[in-house]
Amino acid sequence: FKAPSRDHPALYRDLLRTNRVHWIAEEPPAELVREKMMECHFRFRHQMALVPCVLTLNQDGSVWVTLVKPAKAITPGQFAVFYKGDECLGSGKILRIGPSVYTLQQGKNREESPKKEEIDKIEPAT
Repeated sequence: FKAPSRDHPALYRDLLRTNRVHWIAEEPPAELVREKMMECHFRFRHQMALVPCVLTLNQDGSVWVTLVKPAKAITPGQFAVFYKGDECLGSGKILRIGPSVYTLQQGKNREESPKKEEIDKIEPAT
């Protein structure tokens, strides 16, 4: 897929799933085990800025990562690395990515409001 521009919404996603995460200090962090969810930061490229996210722990040790704002060019095969403050918590290989911002926008555009005639059928004018 070639996007029409470098900032096209098709390049941005806010959801991904990793394989089983390799945790460094505790396996997995107590907060994540207790709450099944945990706020932290992540990156998937060495020099990129950290992105706030929420991790959701799956039964198999993998996580769903929901980003606070969509990130560009997330690709299966890259590693998602998780941080709490300055501490590196661990990492997991990205297996799946959610729909792009572009796909989600297309879906919203199709859910147009009902037409006037349809409303009149439901609520006859008095």
